[in-house]
Amino acid sequence: MTDRYCVFGNPIGHSKSPTIHAAFARQTSEDMSYEAVLAPLDDFVATVRRFIDAGGRGANVTVPFKEEAYRLASRHTPRAELAGAVNTLAFSRDGILGDNTDGVGMMHDITINLGIPIAGKRVLLLGAGGAARGVVGPLLDARPASLVIANRTEAKTHVLAKHFKALGTVSGSDLPDLAGQQFDIVINATSASLDGTMPDLPEGIFAPGSLAYKMMYGQRDTPFEIFARNQGVGTFSDGLGMLVEQAAEAFYLWRGVRPEGLPVLAMLRGA
Repeated sequence: MTDRYCVFGNPIGHSKSPTIHAAFARQTSEDMSYEAVLAPLDDFVATVRRFIDAGGRGANVTVPFKEEAYRLASRHTPRAELAGAVNTLAFSRDGILGDNTDGVGMMHDITINLGIPIAGKRVLLLGAGGAARGVVGPLLDARPASLVIANRTEAKTHVLAKHFKALGTVSGSDLPDLAGQQFDIVINATSASLDGTMPDLPEGIFAPGSLAYKMMYGQRDTPFEIFARNQGVGTFSDGLGMLVEQAAEAFYLWRGVRPEGLPVLAMLRGA
């Protein structure tokens, strides 16, 4: 039988994950199917259980369920344990394994696909939810000069910074306190792009030649992209490369075969 996989999210209609994993399956000759599943906001766990009962072998998890997926998993990989959030689930007789491939996917996209080093850079991470939690550890492993986590709810950023403080120079901040600071890399890990809004950022935060990186891929000319370009950002990336690379890592977890991300990214860019 063809092995079944899916991605859970809400919203989920914009997801390119089915296209990506179909391309990976063709590339590696793996017999599998992959679909997008809209999980009700108050019924995530039951939705996952139904998919497992129907023969599901694994799943990706996107906003807003990554922290709930962490609680659902019976076992965690070390990187998921560190993040406290899960974007990849594997189902077996041993239970539910939770992993987090967001960080490795983003780092591969920034440092290899875009060719931008993290070491020694001043990095700003916007957001303090499951998407942000998945990338803090890998960012600090790359030894930036500093990492500031900023969010509308300042208390959440301090909790997150404290959780990761043993790994490097990291601090929490609210958005107004960013005024007067400049950053070489600004990563938007909020879900604001999905509803056409953006964090209330002060002007002047982008250093010359900086990178603005939007983790939530999708529509063009979002308020964050327009703001960054008007502020003279050096490079803007929409996070599509991160989606492909984290998917490749999830595919490897499920199938034991690592697909090539760049041909699939080129296909998506061309489309």
